[in-house]
Amino acid sequence: MIRFPLVSIITLNYKQANVTREFLESCKSLTYPNYEIIVCDMKSDEDPRQVIDIDKYSNASLYLNSKNLGFSGGNNWGISKARGEFLFIVNNDTEVTPNIIEKLLTPFSIDNKIGVVCPKIKYFSNKDVIQYAGFTKINSISGRSKTVGFLEKDLGQFDDIRVTFAPHGAAMMVRKDVIEDVGGFPESFFLYYEELDLGARVLAAGYKIYVQGFATIYHKESMSVGKLNPMKQYYLTRNRILYMRRNCKLYEFPFFLLFFTFLTVPKTVLLFVLKGQYSYLKAFLRGIRDNFFMSSFSVT
Repeated sequence: MIRFPLVSIITLNYKQANVTREFLESCKSLTYPNYEIIVCDMKSDEDPRQVIDIDKYSNASLYLNSKNLGFSGGNNWGISKARGEFLFIVNNDTEVTPNIIEKLLTPFSIDNKIGVVCPKIKYFSNKDVIQYAGFTKINSISGRSKTVGFLEKDLGQFDDIRVTFAPHGAAMMVRKDVIEDVGGFPESFFLYYEELDLGARVLAAGYKIYVQGFATIYHKESMSVGKLNPMKQYYLTRNRILYMRRNCKLYEFPFFLLFFTFLTVPKTVLLFVLKGQYSYLKAFLRGIRDNFFMSSFSVT
């Protein structure tokens, strides 16, 4: 008898009810027979129920939070409501392909040490171009990682199932028992780097992270926050440092600080000054400050 474990699809909505509705419409094409959809609204200005008739979508629920918990807290809230054996954490600005759940579940049956599986992510606006086919290991000096396949035309070069060093927050299938073992998304991050931190804990606990290159999802790319804005600059800066504080080895952190202080800071400050982007500069400097000088800032 074929077993179809329950999969909980969790997505967040923040001021994008129309985009979320489009995501839900794409879920109507799913061929997997056993799933639930959990939509978590993060205190949008508009009532999403005016746009999203949740009863139109099979096994779907819409929950309204009185606070914006960010990506980390919002997904943890959704996970707390999930009944599934597997959790499909997915951005609302994506559109699924019909067999994505079956494809993402396949690697879990191959190796019981696999904790997370991500699909190949391609751009919705250009469906032949890859956004993500895995991450390289984060450099202990720069605090950066490279995205495998980024901006490459999809010619089938990543049509395989293989290990990667970190999941992508836009689309990741996680075993619920792994989340129960290592904990959820770190809420001190709020936005950005949180899936990398979760991935680091998954690996440290002895689990594996895979990319399923035969599964595809299309991403509308940063519609919630925008491709570049001061808030994004702030969280990327703050959380890059925070990630390194939490995850690099003690002897590595001084080298990261030297790199960041004497290369990243001068280069970034000069760039924003030359472009006259002083709001971005302020956000960048606040991101640094909030790591080292705010007594209320927590790394837990």
